[in-house]
Amino acid sequence: MTTDRKVRVRFAPSPTGPLHIGGVRTALYNYLFARQHGGDLIFRIEDTDSSRFVPGAEAYILESFRWLGIEFDEGVGFGGSYGPYRQSERRDIYRQYVQQLLDAGRAYIAFDTAEELAAKREQVANFQYDAGTRMAMRNSLTLGEAETQRLVAEGVPYVVRFLIEPGEDIHVDDIIRGDVCINSTILDDKVLWKSSDQLPTYHLANIVDDRLMEVTHVIRGEEWLPSAPLHVLLYRAFGWTATMPRFAHLPLLLKPDGKGKLSKRDGDRLGFPVFPLEWHDPKTGERSSGYRESGYLPEAVVNFLALLGWNPGDDQELLSMDELIQKFRLEKCSKNGARFDYVKGQWFNREYLMRLSDDEWAPAFTDILHANGIDTTTERAAQVVGMMKSKVIDYATRDGVKRRNVSFVSDLWPLCRFFFVAPTEFNMDDKFVRKAWGTGTAEQMQQLRDVLAGIGDFSVEGQRAVVDPWVEASGIKPWNAWRVCLVGEGQGPDMYALSAFLGRDEVLRRMDYAIATLPH
Repeated sequence: MTTDRKVRVRFAPSPTGPLHIGGVRTALYNYLFARQHGGDLIFRIEDTDSSRFVPGAEAYILESFRWLGIEFDEGVGFGGSYGPYRQSERRDIYRQYVQQLLDAGRAYIAFDTAEELAAKREQVANFQYDAGTRMAMRNSLTLGEAETQRLVAEGVPYVVRFLIEPGEDIHVDDIIRGDVCINSTILDDKVLWKSSDQLPTYHLANIVDDRLMEVTHVIRGEEWLPSAPLHVLLYRAFGWTATMPRFAHLPLLLKPDGKGKLSKRDGDRLGFPVFPLEWHDPKTGERSSGYRESGYLPEAVVNFLALLGWNPGDDQELLSMDELIQKFRLEKCSKNGARFDYVKGQWFNREYLMRLSDDEWAPAFTDILHANGIDTTTERAAQVVGMMKSKVIDYATRDGVKRRNVSFVSDLWPLCRFFFVAPTEFNMDDKFVRKAWGTGTAEQMQQLRDVLAGIGDFSVEGQRAVVDPWVEASGIKPWNAWRVCLVGEGQGPDMYALSAFLGRDEVLRRMDYAIATLPH
């Protein structure tokens, strides 16, 4: 059907708000498929519902894909020879196809008002506008041509509905789900066009645009599967079956802790983003977190999303974009929904962070330090990164405090504050402090302080060359008490590394303060 044509796929969001992470995955799969087959990826804006337009949404969507590294070949913002790529700019194109269906008797004009339709739904349980009810409604089939033309001429609002005959098995050839068969009896006569704004609905615009833009494969979310039979019927009605695209309906992204589709509320409840970038709602002023601002690397987000509903058939989890392009197969996508394991997403981010050098972490960490009032250099920040990026952090959950490895650059600040801010209080109720500091400890720390004061080379090696022999000769094990002096609690890197970073003067100052403050 389409194998002899160049692969052309499209991602066609509506500018009604921020881009959901499920939409990002759909775009990613389209991108991987296009690149694997040497095809084109089209960026189309479906803005036929002008009442839902949100200022800034289109720019937000484009910026999201720029950050993620998902590149389009043509479309809004990219140009191309199949434009315009905004549906609101294609009114005249759609109107001629609406007329074609009307002339062929495959569609009809309906004048039913919203109030009349609501009343009918009250009267008839599970009412739908179809072969069983259309002849009792106000439309061109019941009013006749003359009355229909009179109402149209007078400017009475109307819609154009697709005429669906009952009793036909409609087969959808789906790459992921195989043959999907739905009987036309359960379908209603969908609205295809509205006179109120001279714009089509999604169903007609989608079919016409895919045809004219020579789309070969429609890869979209499972939620659109119920509309696929209607689209098949529309292709038939226009006589376009020879160029009908192949469908692939992706599995839903499910809640992390239960059944049902992933929503923003799940992210708010469990503390993870569901949008690629931070979003500020222009109407409500509400702020929603984004993966970029939360400290995720775009490569990690792409890798994480790619494996939600698809796997390469082996044990490899860390896959670059090039590897994903090489291995991706629509046929290997799951038919079942994919649980959104946001903890696994954090793991992916850590794995990609750990591939970066300390110097590559440093700019972001320096910004965090500056935001917390710490004036330092990226060189100093990189040194701290090297000492602390392999540590674990405690974080609060609904089930209490849990531990995990550093997964974001921002995790470093609570772990590393003592590098830049000396402890001023010591909690003797803390198990580590209480065990490290007992009777006589202050005198031992005074001895160590005097040893350190006499060291000329205060590097790690220089300290070790002097302190290790002193430890052996004196029998004193100073490490935990020394950590209390410099850190205030039981965390931090190797003591020689920390001491060398702080420098002799700061080390002696902190030790003097601890010796004077803690019990003797």
